[in-house]
Amino acid sequence: MTQIIKGGNLPLSGEPMRVAVVRRAGGPGEPQVDAAALLVAADGTVRGTEDLVFYNQPEHAGSGVRLSGSAHGEGGVLADWLEIDPGRVEPSVDRIVVAASCDDATFGEVTGLYLRAVSATTGEQLALYAVEDATTETAILLGEFYRRGGGWKFRAVGQGYDSGLPGLAKDFGFSVPEVPEVPEVPDETPAPPLEPAPVPVPAQAPAPVQAPAQAPAPVPLVVGFVGKEPGAASLFVPSLGAPLARCNDLPEQMGPEFAPVEFSGRGKEDVEPDFVLPKGFVAVDVLKEGVGYIEVVTLTIRGRRWRQVMSSRLPDLHGVGVFPHDGQSPLRLRVDAERQAAWTIRLRPVSTLRSFEGPGPVEGYGPEVLAHTGDETDVKYRFQGDEDKEGYFGVQAHRRGGHWEHSFSRRDRGRGSGAIPRGPRLLVVESVGGWSMEAREPRFAGFWTRR
Repeated sequence: MTQIIKGGNLPLSGEPMRVAVVRRAGGPGEPQVDAAALLVAADGTVRGTEDLVFYNQPEHAGSGVRLSGSAHGEGGVLADWLEIDPGRVEPSVDRIVVAASCDDATFGEVTGLYLRAVSATTGEQLALYAVEDATTETAILLGEFYRRGGGWKFRAVGQGYDSGLPGLAKDFGFSVPEVPEVPEVPDETPAPPLEPAPVPVPAQAPAPVQAPAQAPAPVPLVVGFVGKEPGAASLFVPSLGAPLARCNDLPEQMGPEFAPVEFSGRGKEDVEPDFVLPKGFVAVDVLKEGVGYIEVVTLTIRGRRWRQVMSSRLPDLHGVGVFPHDGQSPLRLRVDAERQAAWTIRLRPVSTLRSFEGPGPVEGYGPEVLAHTGDETDVKYRFQGDEDKEGYFGVQAHRRGGHWEHSFSRRDRGRGSGAIPRGPRLLVVESVGGWSMEAREPRFAGFWTRR
């Protein structure tokens, strides 16, 4: 029988093998797993970092152990494949340990982790070990191929390290360069008020405002946070009396510059700004009093629904949405609020959106749109959920032309990780509670974890 439990061992024929570190396919919210092999001498240590095989050093020169890459398999799994030929392993190497690390997550969050060895020539399964007891470990020894009586055997190890790669490295006699931590500076800013910003609602919707040929000179955008509990923040921006300033490095092709315009009403109404804008994205602030659902959509020339700008059931909402404009059709939007709730919407340039580029996390409460102009990056997400610690949180990355891709999602309160592509992009956040996003810094400077 080739499937064994933790601590079990099997004899091997010594033929060339392909060894897979398998887990559920890494999608949004799934931790990233990095596989590696350690070539260990009889004293239980490696001779140096040259005896490590990992993504940034995929082949061992003397023993032919090689990391060949990742591949998706049937059943929605992802495997990192190692190639091992026992006949080519140097005599000074006593065993080959297959390990894995989980950057900024734990193996308790990794679904369906197992190690499988197959014959490189016939594909016959030689060994299978499924990890079933992982919890808080961030690095783990899955199994080892070791010499015994002139032949080779496999042992299922399953030893984890809460201390991650530093603990593993210490046991095998090498060190991993750590990225120096930046000390935190205490925040002495007075606590913000605990009530949400009031929503101005006139008795009648004002007449549409004609956009001037040139936007007035901007003043700094004042951004504050209010919340109903610590960490549950709601973004507010100044009134139209203070023109909004550029807050990001989005290129002008992402959206036109124009003077913000505001419309207010109740319940279900159509809004038709009396001007035409060039092609690009347009940001929309949505403020709503009280409870109930609100949705903002764009309309076709014939008054039919076209694209959803934003929707939410949050009470006393202040959210941000966005939509792509073709630069030819008249601007037409429909606001639909339950219970005849009072609302205000404001159209403004995407150049005034908050930037995702660090340092530090970006926090918010409810729907919002962020500007991303940097490189492809991994992101740490935290979602607080609604009052019951439940609800949906998702992030989409939109690029020019209205095309978008899913970056991350989860249901109910918790943390996760994902990636966003290279900018320029608009990061559209859908949320029913407080959230934060932060670009992930590598724990180790260019070592082991893939780059």
